[in-house]
Amino acid sequence: MRFVAARDAAVVPSAANDPRTVGASLVVVGAGAGDGSSGTISLDARFWRALGTKGFRYIDPTGGASGVTKVAFRRGLLAIAGGSSAWPYRIAGPQTAVDVRFTVGSDVYCTTFARFVRNRAHRVVARNAPAPATCAAARHAARCGDGVVDDPEECDDGNTADGDGCSAHCLREDMPCGNGVVDAGEDCDDGNRIDGDGCSSTCRLEICAGVPTASGTAIASVLVASGLGSPVDIAAPRDDPTRLFVVEQGGRVRLIKDGTLVPDPFLDVATEVSCCGEQGLLGLAFHPDYATNGRFFVFYTNTDGDEVIARYQVGVDLDHADPTSGRILLTIPDFAANHNGGELAFGPDGYLYAGVGDGGGGGDPQETGQDLTRLLGKILRLDVDVDVPPYYAVPPTNPFAGRTDARGEIWAYGVRNPWRFAFDRATGDLYIADVGQGSWEEIDVQPATSVGGENYGWDVFEGTHCFEPTPPATECPSPPTGFTMPIVEYDHGEGCSVTGGVVYRGCAMPDLRGTYFYADFCSAFIRTFVGPTAADPRDRTTELAPGMGLTIDNPTSFGEDARGELYIADYRGEIFKIVPAP
Repeated sequence: MRFVAARDAAVVPSAANDPRTVGASLVVVGAGAGDGSSGTISLDARFWRALGTKGFRYIDPTGGASGVTKVAFRRGLLAIAGGSSAWPYRIAGPQTAVDVRFTVGSDVYCTTFARFVRNRAHRVVARNAPAPATCAAARHAARCGDGVVDDPEECDDGNTADGDGCSAHCLREDMPCGNGVVDAGEDCDDGNRIDGDGCSSTCRLEICAGVPTASGTAIASVLVASGLGSPVDIAAPRDDPTRLFVVEQGGRVRLIKDGTLVPDPFLDVATEVSCCGEQGLLGLAFHPDYATNGRFFVFYTNTDGDEVIARYQVGVDLDHADPTSGRILLTIPDFAANHNGGELAFGPDGYLYAGVGDGGGGGDPQETGQDLTRLLGKILRLDVDVDVPPYYAVPPTNPFAGRTDARGEIWAYGVRNPWRFAFDRATGDLYIADVGQGSWEEIDVQPATSVGGENYGWDVFEGTHCFEPTPPATECPSPPTGFTMPIVEYDHGEGCSVTGGVVYRGCAMPDLRGTYFYADFCSAFIRTFVGPTAADPRDRTTELAPGMGLTIDNPTSFGEDARGELYIADYRGEIFKIVPAP
């Protein structure tokens, strides 16, 4: 199957309907009795990637289980490819006319093919189709049992009986999706193949289905869990809204399942970890394909004080990891106990990004921030879909890949202690909070269009301020050519250690989408701004004070659940959720 709309001014991807957030769907339906129908094919949001600022592409890693393998969706072009035995549109004979509808959020692109170059059983070729007056509906209404496969039917054998290969609801009975059992390759199975009920017609989670929404940007916080041991990170698999994972600094990962803290740990690596101060188990990230491969990654300081990035596997019991599955990807030698970094996050490109501190001490004594031969003081980018030691590879598109005078793993450099960074789910922009030395805290933004190689300044600059000129210079460059300056900074009269956060892209508060949250560990303020220009800055500390005798005293991390709702970790042992104000 191949569909192409080229040089078409009507094809304009919309930022408001980003397929990485809302997914997309395709319907191909014949207009006449006996014509074929694809039904509604869901194009899962997880498989969409940005094409810089031009648009988006879709590649199904399952090889096209839905019948669609690739989609290119950019200004002026919509190209869809698929086929094989999975393609549901069956051409039993010549077709009367064929409607095609591609939907992303509220945007619908459609056309009707009525002039055919070839039109016979098993093969139809049509060209130069105009857009119809409306994209509202198919040519005829679906009626199960009339012997015509209408949208959204998968079959129609002329009756409404079960047990004959085509169910009473005109769904194929040989397909596992819809049987009420979560089979391999499915996210969910609620016993039907209907969109809009939380589990889609292809058994993929519809993350926001059934979530009530609130207008406005007024917010509050509610307690989710307490009694944790020094929580420092929060993470979740992207397609499981029932599970939220919390990293305890001492070496355990805890599970909050359906809102309840599970008593025993999901993972316990306390014997591998040095703790505490700024050391410990510091970061956690789930593979984008965790639902199928069960892989997740942790960042910790080992008993020698070195930084370690390791891979683990979930066990047969989804509430517990396999403790024997650990594989070490990287061990980074360190010389002091502080400034370890610890953030792990998967980017829109599917690579794992890791934040590593400058090694510690004070004032970057070994000048690691600007030294491209060392991994300290850097943000790394790794291809972790590797099954043989060292269990990672350097992406060939990394800015220093292949060079002998720099480490290929480096994506960006000049950071002191990147304490939490996160990708905006909708735009792919990367927001980085970097803890300062003695005067300034900063937040940097790397646009989704970046090809890497940014120098964020440390230890030549602390924030936008000269800290230590590169010898033999006695002054820092002004303007700071070659350096990427922060979009936000604040001095130590307001706090002492920035805690980076997340851009809200959740379901419950649509008016808040695009808002970035961050905090300070020492003064416990919580603030927001909007977008990479830091527009509309606000202090949210009072709004988010939980009350009822509870306080947020030392915020160590923000985290997202599968739906994009936000949480705050307090070092004293509590997890709070950000919710609409009552």
